Amino acid sequence: MIKNENTIITVRTTVNAPLKKVWKHWTSPDSITGWNFASDDWHSPRAENDLRKDGKFNYRMEAKDGSMGFDFTGTYDEVEEGEKISYTIGDGRKVEIIFSSYDNKTEIIESFEAESQNPVELQRNGWQSILNNFKKFAESADN
Repeated sequence: MIKNENTIITVRTTVNAPLKKVWKHWTSPDSITGWNFASDDWHSPRAENDLRKDGKFNYRMEAKDGSMGFDFTGTYDEVEEGEKISYTIGDGRKVEIIFSSYDNKTEIIESFEAESQNPVELQRNGWQSILNNFKKFAESADN
């Protein structure tokens, strides 16, 4: 777990798919562009992912109407295949994701340090929406 004085927000879901499939879709740039957005008026047109300790990622997130967008970037602190990913976001906040497999399902628990510009509940809802999109994407994917 993340240890510091910042507010930690945790979101979770259970995906009705085996861990191998969930891990693939969580980490593959081709899959990330299919689920990495909080609402239907946003999308993630590109994703780069160097999934290893000290590797970097860059996920582009944009409003579909082109009115705004940003790069969500970070550096991996720890990668335990099929079990755990931790990283530091470009703004210095920490994120930890735990994957647990049981009965051909996969639970994902994602904990992150809150930022100070938006209310905690708004942040929780946004990250949970992205996680819900992932669940829908992974469960409907062919492989």
